[in-house]
Amino acid sequence: MRRVKMGNVKFDRRGLLRAGIGLSLAGALEPARLLAAPRFAHYPFTLGVAAGDPAPDGFVLWTRLLPEPGTPDGGMPAADVAVRWEIAEDPKFRTIARHGSAIADASLAHSVHVEVTGLRPHRPYWYRFIVPGADPSPVGTARTAPAPGTTPDRVRIASAGCQNYEAGYFTAFAHLARESDLDAIFHYGDYIYEQPSKGRATPRRHPATEPYTLADYRQRYELYKADPDLQAAHAAAAFIMSFDDHEIDDNWAGAFDKDGSPPEVFARRKAAALQAWYEHVPVRRAQRPGKGAMYRRLDYGTLLRMHVLDTRSHRSDQLCEAPGMTRAELDACIPIDQPGRTMLGTAQEAWFDHGLASDTRWNFIAQQVLMMPYDARKDGTTTPIIGKDNWGGYSLARQRLVDSIRARKLTNVVVGSGDIHQHIVGSVTTDLADPTSPAIASEFLATSISSNGTGGPRYPGELETLDHNPNVQLLNNQRGYQLYTVTPGHWHAEVKVIDQVDRPDGNVATLARFVVDPKRPGPQAA
Repeated sequence: MRRVKMGNVKFDRRGLLRAGIGLSLAGALEPARLLAAPRFAHYPFTLGVAAGDPAPDGFVLWTRLLPEPGTPDGGMPAADVAVRWEIAEDPKFRTIARHGSAIADASLAHSVHVEVTGLRPHRPYWYRFIVPGADPSPVGTARTAPAPGTTPDRVRIASAGCQNYEAGYFTAFAHLARESDLDAIFHYGDYIYEQPSKGRATPRRHPATEPYTLADYRQRYELYKADPDLQAAHAAAAFIMSFDDHEIDDNWAGAFDKDGSPPEVFARRKAAALQAWYEHVPVRRAQRPGKGAMYRRLDYGTLLRMHVLDTRSHRSDQLCEAPGMTRAELDACIPIDQPGRTMLGTAQEAWFDHGLASDTRWNFIAQQVLMMPYDARKDGTTTPIIGKDNWGGYSLARQRLVDSIRARKLTNVVVGSGDIHQHIVGSVTTDLADPTSPAIASEFLATSISSNGTGGPRYPGELETLDHNPNVQLLNNQRGYQLYTVTPGHWHAEVKVIDQVDRPDGNVATLARFVVDPKRPGPQAA
């Protein structure tokens, strides 16, 4: 029997041919594939497992085979590999609910995306992956969504993002993994950071160079996804994934990066980065770059409709920002918006407006960047500082979104966001030019997992910032996440903070609690 060896993984030629023939007979709708039948010398599930995008009858399962992290081929052949998956009704896998085979696609870094159906609504399941010759994968758990037309007593969703590997440890994810009865975790973006190592003392180190190619971005994801706290959070609950800027390049917008690169050059970098994103997160084929759209809608019965927006791919370039500008010049510039500029693009705006036409108890706008009016000036500064990279720099697009809410006379809208590396809780106001006007939506902006380091109650010089923002009730510069318990009568929010991320094993505490009434927009301290 002839054997082919690549790295430390051996491949049985006869088994490889049998696997290819079996697939060709079983899958008439797909071209025949020649599958490798590896005998792993090292454990292949080094990046853990994940689930995502819960539906009433299932969810997405994810893993990636990577027995040799840090090597050019990861210890894998240039051929697809068959992977078995199992879903059970109990953590011991005594009662198997569903099982099947999937393909670890060599062209997608041997990642696996399984779109499971046929499960019962609103209950937990346990899942794992199996390949011959290796121990099974870690066990993950995920909960299906409630059945259409039903109103559950409650749904619990966490919000988290901005996890800079260099800036600190992902301790917040370890605590998040221990939260009880989570239905899902909304990840608002900045799953990786593209920046090179700072070359100075940091808790952990990035590679010395910035990623530009597919291989570069894959290496960056391997570094992040090897983190045990991030793996624990993925194994504890389904993630609802979006992306923001650092998955590709800081402050990119549509076809433009912040450095003024030719659009055709940036397009190649963006394509590589988004393929690597897809290869490493639990999303459906509809979210594969070039195949569909990232924005999508998830319903939790009649209790909650979740609109997951994409505020990067279709937006106009930022105003004020230009290569070579100093921080002082950027802060002093006031963006003057113009008709035709967009944050979401025409198709997504129409999709969002249409999605508001339902009788759901709550509308949750799950997106990436600050939406409420916000003046970021610090102590002693007389000129307002308006965000250029968030909705503040796209005031007419923001007005159109608010007009959609107003036209449908909705009072049940909650916005989830991130990006700023702070906890901010406040109101999107009816008159966006007047922060004292009545609220039309509540906004909960979750802080970072690690970006900007341990932090404290405020950034330096922020003692007066709240004075300029009467629509804001909380401003905090610690790391952590937020937890939402949604019931028919109220939206309960808990603001969680970590005492330090410079070293492992930071402690978690609840900084504040808020409540929202679906008939009265605006958060109230609880």
